[in-house]
Amino acid sequence: MIKLKIITPLGLYKECEVASVHVATVDGETTILPNHMPIVAMLKTCECILEENKEKKHYALAGGVLQFHDNEMRILSDAIEGQHEIDIERARRAKERAERRLAKQDDKTNINRAEVALTKAVNRIKVYEHH
Repeated sequence: MIKLKIITPLGLYKECEVASVHVATVDGETTILPNHMPIVAMLKTCECILEENKEKKHYALAGGVLQFHDNEMRILSDAIEGQHEIDIERARRAKERAERRLAKQDDKTNINRAEVALTKAVNRIKVYEHH
């Protein structure tokens, strides 16, 4: 088993033991199992899937850093939401706002910020709708 801690700026989000952790790093998707070699990886905004008590649990992860060593893992992220915590209407509104900003693209549009907002909203919707 992997001892997992997920930490956000608000503090400890989750501490548990899991059989596996599936995330998307900047180098691609990966699943970490017990006894994996030590790793430090930058995480993309992605769906994080934890296998906890033989059940897969889905989370919307807003990027971050993963560190794994001796079957202990820490994930540091600006934000994470479990599938049941996602406000789907808010996520859909955020997606529409970001799409409008990208379509308009005037001098005041921060393209990078709009693209990040769109990626996060689409990820939250995907995790929410995953069954």
